[in-house]
Amino acid sequence: MAVPVVDILMYHSISEDVSPTSIPLAAFRRQMAAIAEAGVPVITLDDYLEARAGKRTLAPRSVILTFDDGFQDFADVAWPVMRPLGFRPIVYLPTAHIGRRENWAQCHTPPRKIMDWPLIRQLAGQGVIFGNHTVSHPRLPLVPPDVVDAELVTARQQIESMLGHKIRHFAAPYGASTPEIRQKIARHHATSVSTILASADITSDPHDLPRLEMFYFTNPFLWRQHLAGRGAPYLAARRMLRHVRKLMAR
Repeated sequence: MAVPVVDILMYHSISEDVSPTSIPLAAFRRQMAAIAEAGVPVITLDDYLEARAGKRTLAPRSVILTFDDGFQDFADVAWPVMRPLGFRPIVYLPTAHIGRRENWAQCHTPPRKIMDWPLIRQLAGQGVIFGNHTVSHPRLPLVPPDVVDAELVTARQQIESMLGHKIRHFAAPYGASTPEIRQKIARHHATSVSTILASADITSDPHDLPRLEMFYFTNPFLWRQHLAGRGAPYLAARRMLRHVRKLMAR
């Protein structure tokens, strides 16, 4: 029997900005509509963990929706698309930047606004899930071990204090981690998502879960092909191109 496929989709900003971390609203609407039309279930990371534990049966293919950074446009334009469809996304929050604008390396120009706590609490009441994206959005392998600990624990505690419930899920900024850092993450979180370009399944490492960058799937045909289980050649080609770009950047 085939192992169920879980596509963990990675988004940042839903806007008209020209950036690999921005997707136009029209393209995002098409992506969400294609999921609904294909009948692919949208599950949560908690559902995924239940399946790993044998407490839930997954469909042959399912989707998890993730958003890094907590940009204001999530509330303004992305959530109004997903909510009527019954989709429950998770948004990973960098707590030092709540209610401010991004100011980390490789940020957008002009810097994009991040949601404030009152809005985050409102969205949580409507079914949006929130996760930990550190305090200051650093590249964790480049900071001292004690700072890694503080970034993980302080941010989780801040979100829990603001929302009043346990925070179980983490996303490393830039997808940057090491086996040692993932061990630290695992002490405080049930899952961690990466930027590894692949689909997941219930045998995947729960603290190094691969995701699909949805910037690569703004073409409606390619996205529908993937949802139908016919996207492996395209995904392999994207991985190869990404690998070549990294080699050329060295």
